Amino acid sequence: MPGSIEFPYHTERAQLREAVRKLCAHFSLDYWEEHDREHRFPEEFFAAFARAGYLGVLVPEEFGGGGGSMSDMAAVLEEVGAAGGALNAASSVHIPILCIPTLLAFGTAQQRSELLPKVASGELFVTFGVTEPNAGTETTRITTAAQPVSGGYLVNGAKVWNTGALRGQMVMLLVRTSEPAGERRGDGLSLLLVDLDSEGVAIRPIPKIGRNAVASAELFLQNVFVPEDRVVGEVGKGFYHLLHSLNGERILVSAEALGIGRWAVERAAQYATERVVFDRQIGSNQSVQHPLAQAYLHLLAASEVLSRALHVYETQGARAVGALANGLKYLASEAAFAATDAAMQTHGGYAYAREYHIGRHWIESRLQRIAPINNEMVLNYIAETALGLPRSY
Repeated sequence: MPGSIEFPYHTERAQLREAVRKLCAHFSLDYWEEHDREHRFPEEFFAAFARAGYLGVLVPEEFGGGGGSMSDMAAVLEEVGAAGGALNAASSVHIPILCIPTLLAFGTAQQRSELLPKVASGELFVTFGVTEPNAGTETTRITTAAQPVSGGYLVNGAKVWNTGALRGQMVMLLVRTSEPAGERRGDGLSLLLVDLDSEGVAIRPIPKIGRNAVASAELFLQNVFVPEDRVVGEVGKGFYHLLHSLNGERILVSAEALGIGRWAVERAAQYATERVVFDRQIGSNQSVQHPLAQAYLHLLAASEVLSRALHVYETQGARAVGALANGLKYLASEAAFAATDAAMQTHGGYAYAREYHIGRHWIESRLQRIAPINNEMVLNYIAETALGLPRSY
């Protein structure tokens, strides 16, 4: 059944998608249920994904990668999301990938040659350290500070909702190195590469209601020394450098959302044809058909925006796709949650039985409406940039 729902652009990378489906087929729904229930990172899946070369899709061949495009990466992650692992599967492998666009655009030659081959092979797991307890979505208000000292910086502060820090070896950390001099609130922020086993780093997991195979954590930094050769790009311009990865992240998590939505609609449609109540398939009732048909159409519409966003990203660059990538994230996450919610309703009481795996997808798709940016902030951004309305935040 997985892969039975296809969108028009799927034909462009049909072989790649089929290869990913075959890899994912080795990891059953019970595998993901077990890892979620036991809060255990899916090491076997991660290793298989790395061996197949998918961690290095965006890494140029000269650094040991596949030299592929963002469209290739989106296709891979959409199929991961559609294979039943949901966000536990997708997050486990997309986390280290997110640093690649920023490293390629702004990293030094030494950083690229040292780090990118390790990311591609799965040896190096890099996380993002951006969100803070008292800043949240207001990234320019972060207070984690890096003070210049001989040979580098001393970092003090805290981050929250760091996905993968317990599994990772390094964090790409956004810190304040100076106060903004003008109206550009993003000035004065810098990007540092920090080893997570450095002296002064402490990590504390956050108990969660879902996506528990991939832990989220608080990150505490007390007088952590970071050598100056671990600065990514220009000091004071890290916020703008990070946008290369953040806009790409919006696109990739949207592809994952579409995959999760596809899985939910496929599963619900299959159940609706098999489940018989009052001597008839429940799928013959319009009250069952219509929500699933609507969910499919919302996914189809979002898939077209994904195709457009990928085109702009690849022809005009990461900075040019901001409004489209954010709008895509809204549409895809809302469509995916509507799909999993319709699947819940279709399954009725059985949706609450973990053996059906519907509830796990429902919980994880709900997260996508909040992270990596909440959908209300996306609407604020679109109102300002696309409609010309006054800034509301």
